[in-house]
Amino acid sequence: MPDLDAARRRLEAVGQDHVLKYADELTDSGRAALLAQVDALDLEALPGLIDKYVHSDAHFEVPDEVEPAPYYPRDPASPVKPWDAGAARKAGDELIAAGKVACFTVAGGQGTRLGYNGPKGCYPTSCVTEKSLFELFAEQVLATARTYDTIVPWYIMTSPLNHEGTVGFFEEHDFFGLDRENVAFFQQGVMPSIDEHTGKLLLADRGVLATNPDGHGGALLALFKSGAIDDMKSRGVEHVSYFQVDNPNVRIVDPVFLGLHAAAEDSSGEMSSKMVAKVAATEKVGNFTRVGGDGGRTAVIEYSDLPAELAKQTDASGNLRFIAGSIAIHAIGVAFVDRIINDPSMALPFHRAIKKVPYLDLSTGSPVAPTEPNAVKLEKFIFDAIPMAEKSIVFETDRVEEFAPVKNAEGTDSIVTSKQLQSERAARWLEGAGVSVPRKPDGTVDAVIELSPLTALSAEQLRERSDLPEKIAAGASVTL
Repeated sequence: MPDLDAARRRLEAVGQDHVLKYADELTDSGRAALLAQVDALDLEALPGLIDKYVHSDAHFEVPDEVEPAPYYPRDPASPVKPWDAGAARKAGDELIAAGKVACFTVAGGQGTRLGYNGPKGCYPTSCVTEKSLFELFAEQVLATARTYDTIVPWYIMTSPLNHEGTVGFFEEHDFFGLDRENVAFFQQGVMPSIDEHTGKLLLADRGVLATNPDGHGGALLALFKSGAIDDMKSRGVEHVSYFQVDNPNVRIVDPVFLGLHAAAEDSSGEMSSKMVAKVAATEKVGNFTRVGGDGGRTAVIEYSDLPAELAKQTDASGNLRFIAGSIAIHAIGVAFVDRIINDPSMALPFHRAIKKVPYLDLSTGSPVAPTEPNAVKLEKFIFDAIPMAEKSIVFETDRVEEFAPVKNAEGTDSIVTSKQLQSERAARWLEGAGVSVPRKPDGTVDAVIELSPLTALSAEQLRERSDLPEKIAAGASVTL
C-alpha cells in the first residue's frame, strides 16, 4: 500500500494536503484506494498547471499567419490538386495486407446524452437490426481481415466509468466473432478536477478525488502506458487508424487514405487527417489550417477559437475559405506516437474548461451539487499532435459516406439523423451497383436500408456481388 506519510509530504509540498483530511477515518481498502489516486498524480507539475489554467484563463491565441490548410480533394482529377488514386490505393492495400495497420477506437464515453445507461459503444445504432456501434465496427474489422487475408488488431480505449461495462459487452457477445487475442482494452488517464477559485483539488467523497478524463489527447499516453504500442511493434504494426466511437459510418481501414498518409510526397507518414466540407461558417467542428505561412504546419483551430472574420471569409467563387472541417478520423504512425511520448518538448498542451463538478465540502463533510460551474477540468486534444508532424496531409471525404455521428438524443447529430445518413449511404452504394432504390420527391430514400460491412466494405466491393436484389420496394425495411 502507498505510504500515507510519504503521500502527505508530497501533498504538503504543493499545498494540497487537504485531500487527506479524512484518511484516518477510512477503511484500509478505502485509504489504499485514495493513496493510489494520489500516487498516480504528477503532483510536482500541479502548481504550474494551476497557475496557468486556474489562476489565469490561458485562452487560445490565434497565430499571426493563418491560412486554410491545403487538402486532397475527393475527386483525384480535381484541378485544385490532382492526385493518383490508383497509386494511393495500391500503397494502402499493401500496408493492410502486410499486417501493418491497426484500428484504434476512443470509446470512453457513456450514452447519457442519448438516454442510454451504458457505454456509448454499446448503443443500438444500425437502421433496422439496431446493432451496436461496437458490433458495426467489429464487422468492419472482420470483413477487412477476410478481404486482405490478414490480422487487423483492434485497440479500444475505455474510461474508468465504462471499462467493465465495455469488456463485459464484448464477452457477452463473444467478441462478435473476432479473435480475442487481437482485441485489446485499456483505460484512458484522468486529471484531478480543481476548484476554480482556490486552485485546490476537489474531493468527490471522503476517500475519492474528483477527477475527469484527460481527453482524447490522452490517448497517445494511454497507448504507451498500457503496453499497446509495444504490442503493435511486436506485431509489425506501423500505422494506426484512429476514430471515435460515435460515428457508425466511419471507414475504419481505408486503403486510399492510408496509402496517401504513408506514401504521398507531401506526407511524412506521421499523422494525417480526414475532413468534410463545412456546411456553414459556424459549424461546430475544428478547422484545418496552415500556420506559419508558406512551408508552415497543418493545425486544427477549434470552431470556438477561430475569429468570426476568418470563419466567414469567402473566396472568389463565394465559397468559405476555411472549408475543411475535422471529423476526428486520423492515421497515426506508431513511431510518431513513440516519439511524442518520449520527448518532453512534444508534450501536448492542456485545454481548460469550467464545469459543474459535485464535491465534498470539507468544512461540513457534506456533498455539494453546484448549480453553477465551479471547477476547472483539464483535457488534451488529439489534434494538437498534428503540427508536430513534419508533413501532415488532409484528405477530403464525403459527409454521407463517412460522417453520421450519434451525439444527441434528438436534432442535429442524433440517432435519427445518423440512421438517415446510414440508409442514404446504403442507397447510394446499391444504386451504384444497379439496384433500383425508391426516392421521395425531395430526393430522400423512401425505405430504410441497412447494409452490413460483412456484405460490402465499399461501394466498389458491393458492385462485385451477384446476389443483390433488382429493386427495393417503397417503404420497405431492408437488411443486406
